[in-house]
Amino acid sequence: MYVLHWPPISARPNPVSIRADVFGVVFVFTLLAAALPSHAQQNTVELPPVTVVTTTPKAKVKPKATTAKQAAPSIMPQQAAIGVPDNAGPPAPDTRAGSLTVPDTAEATVDINLTPGGVEVVPDTQFKSTPANTIKDALGWVPGVTIQQKWGPDARVSIRGSGLTRNYGNRGINAFIDGIPINTSDGLFDLFEVDPSAYRYVEVFKGANALRFGANSLGGAINFVTPTGYDSDLFGVRVDVGSFGFVKSAVNSGGVSGPVDYFINVSAYREDGYREHSNQDMVRINANLGYRLSENAETRFYVNANTWDGELPGEVTKEAALKSPKAANPEWLRLDQQRNIDSVRIANKTTLRLDGTMLEFGVFTHQRHVDHPIYEYLDYDVSDYGGFFRATDDRMVGSFRNRFIIGANILNGTTDYYQYVNEGGSKGALTTSQVWDAENYSAYAENSFYILPNVALIAGTQFMHAVREQRDRFFDDPVWDTQPDDSGRREFDLWSPKFGVLWDVDPGWQIFANISRSAEVPTFDVNSFTSPANSNVDAQRATTYEIGTRGRRPDFTWDLALYRAELRDELQCLTTAAWAPCTVVNADRTVHQGIEAGFGLAFLRSTFDLEDRLWLNVAYTYNDFFFDNDAVWGNNRLPGVPPHYLRAEVLYKHPSGFYAGPNVEWMPQEFYADNANSVDVDPYALLNFRVGFEQDKGWSGYLEGRNLTDERYIATTITAGTATAASELFNPGLGLAVYGGIQYKW
Repeated sequence: MYVLHWPPISARPNPVSIRADVFGVVFVFTLLAAALPSHAQQNTVELPPVTVVTTTPKAKVKPKATTAKQAAPSIMPQQAAIGVPDNAGPPAPDTRAGSLTVPDTAEATVDINLTPGGVEVVPDTQFKSTPANTIKDALGWVPGVTIQQKWGPDARVSIRGSGLTRNYGNRGINAFIDGIPINTSDGLFDLFEVDPSAYRYVEVFKGANALRFGANSLGGAINFVTPTGYDSDLFGVRVDVGSFGFVKSAVNSGGVSGPVDYFINVSAYREDGYREHSNQDMVRINANLGYRLSENAETRFYVNANTWDGELPGEVTKEAALKSPKAANPEWLRLDQQRNIDSVRIANKTTLRLDGTMLEFGVFTHQRHVDHPIYEYLDYDVSDYGGFFRATDDRMVGSFRNRFIIGANILNGTTDYYQYVNEGGSKGALTTSQVWDAENYSAYAENSFYILPNVALIAGTQFMHAVREQRDRFFDDPVWDTQPDDSGRREFDLWSPKFGVLWDVDPGWQIFANISRSAEVPTFDVNSFTSPANSNVDAQRATTYEIGTRGRRPDFTWDLALYRAELRDELQCLTTAAWAPCTVVNADRTVHQGIEAGFGLAFLRSTFDLEDRLWLNVAYTYNDFFFDNDAVWGNNRLPGVPPHYLRAEVLYKHPSGFYAGPNVEWMPQEFYADNANSVDVDPYALLNFRVGFEQDKGWSGYLEGRNLTDERYIATTITAGTATAASELFNPGLGLAVYGGIQYKW
């Protein structure tokens, strides 16, 4: 039984019928919320205030820590769906109790709920009671975010079907740490820099709801936010161990001294890996230093440094993945395929508060070296740099509230790229030498006009100018002058408007809707200027319709969004052989539509104590993605993602901080690995259990068992046009695993 019902895959709904279903489901949720006792509003968290903001700054006071007994259960995946903890009032948008440059979790939640679309703030209390090592640990309970683990920290991440067919790297999502891009300038990003143990919270902006970052991709944006000295522990240490040789340790410290505050987190981990040839070693450092120039001005410096040495076991056939899940692909073993990356990011952000207007601006640089023996030996350096500016003005215009945002972003970079014959993990003869230059200039504006004190009409737009230039040095070398010149340049000019409405039905309940455009520029691996078919790959464009609701009552939280995205020229990365990179092509017309639903419900109270509770937590994603009368693929389903994915948990939570309960991950329907829909991935269900003790200060610990039935299943695939039983496209999921950890904070 599914949490929500939708037309079956075989019956493709037209836009009119699907929008009728959308409104119907929202109406049901609206009735459910309205039926809850009205007196609950006394304890309900308020949404952003609609009165004009004050221009008098608050005193700089470090916020008090919320005790486990005061707050709603922090372990509940959806408990922070709206507003702030029950014992706190909503801060005004332009006043912050701690850092000016970085909102704390409560302030960030208030800010993000001014967005008329699918957004989430995931507090660290939801992922630091896990190994807190991968992006799935941090975001695995967010509906609409599909995370398919490969090995180690590597995974394919997709929001609303973005980057579905990537077989290496990720695209279609703008990823940030502290608001600073971690994507390369051409759009790709790696996940190894993501260290959940370092973050205070994670912001998720789905689709065009990421306009505040100047992001206009189908998937939107994810922002990983580290603490400042104002909301960090004075000192903390944790150690995690687990199956397959997993060991991770982390230490952090933060504090405030006069106008100066600081935070630093250092973590190191290693694991042998579930599969052979999947050993991983990593060190990650996240630090920031803030200086309060005055009550209305603050500047902050960031340093993020990482090193990763990882072996790659490779994709195998479906039969091999299920029968011998621990085995690596023999060809990947022969070539000793690896991914080794060193990176450092340095940034500055300054915030000024001026008479109802917040100004934010900054600069950054991101340097990487990639040593990457795969089908050939890749060795390259990436040097990215850029800057950003954002102004938010929130004031009364006559008797109406008006909130205006304007901003601009620059992200440019150069990749110094070399490729060699891979001779068993060593460099052979040079085969490719190129320089890639990428430029991205974007400007955006958004205005929210409150026609009623609790109803806002929102309009916004973004313009992006992008350049992709490739210089072929291999052609210029006299030794190789017989090779064709693969130099070239492409420019893209893209507009992405957005219109929406946001209705604060009551202080703990919102309804929203929007229509938006998005666009995505091809990455450098698409450009092959000696091949007209590839050099003419166009930017992906989409129009998305969305409606939803989110809210909170003392014993019930919900977050629901329904959307339909109509795409032109969807970028598909199709694999022709396991040893070769994929070929990127444009599909003609495709449709991505679905449901993103999460809720938490306290269905039993006072089980053993007056204040303990049993919570039911559910996160459900429905993906109905298909070709729209394609000349080759007809109305086939798009490959790479399951139609249904459900995570559910029953969790006992005691006010002392003790919690325990089982949870499941369920994929009840197969999905395909190819456009032809000829090879599928079988359904599976994983049973997990966790138990632990969590408190704000002092000792905490957890023990977690995953895949307790040792189910054999496919975790993710790469994609082909037409696959066969012999196609090496599949990555097996992890077997039975146990993890445990302890931490101490003061």
